[in-house]
Amino acid sequence: MSPNLTYVLVVGVLFAAGVTLLLERSLTRVLMGVILLGNGANLLLLTGGKAGGPPIVGTTAEEDMSDPLPQAMVLTAIVITLGMTAFLLALAYRSWHLNGHDEVQDDVEDRRIMELADRDEGPGTADTDGADGDTDGDPALAAVPADDATVSPAGDAGRGR
Repeated sequence: MSPNLTYVLVVGVLFAAGVTLLLERSLTRVLMGVILLGNGANLLLLTGGKAGGPPIVGTTAEEDMSDPLPQAMVLTAIVITLGMTAFLLALAYRSWHLNGHDEVQDDVEDRRIMELADRDEGPGTADTDGADGDTDGDPALAAVPADDATVSPAGDAGRGR
């Protein structure tokens, strides 16, 4: 049995819209993307099943029974999508409550790495390990200890905690 072209197009549109929304910064849009992806996956699983009678022995001939596995997988996918939806709703509500918006901000470390990459001082350039003591004037690299001393979260080497 070949799948209906309409189902295939709807699954494609749901996946495309879901991935597009999933890549946004707003948690509300991410939530809508997860829901669309979940619905697209459910429809994709259902198109893989065989239509037929109820899969109960004695009521339908064995060759006319529908396949119960896609239905069971869809029920599992519904539960997973519901859990993700609840988590993202709680996350968006908490973000809205604390910040007044639900947009995900850049991480401070991500910004620092992007700045290093923009200045061509990131990984992949020559002599960034600091083995010869030359840190190319970067204070972030100068704070890394040369020996096995313990480092506190503030970056202080050798000091007591």
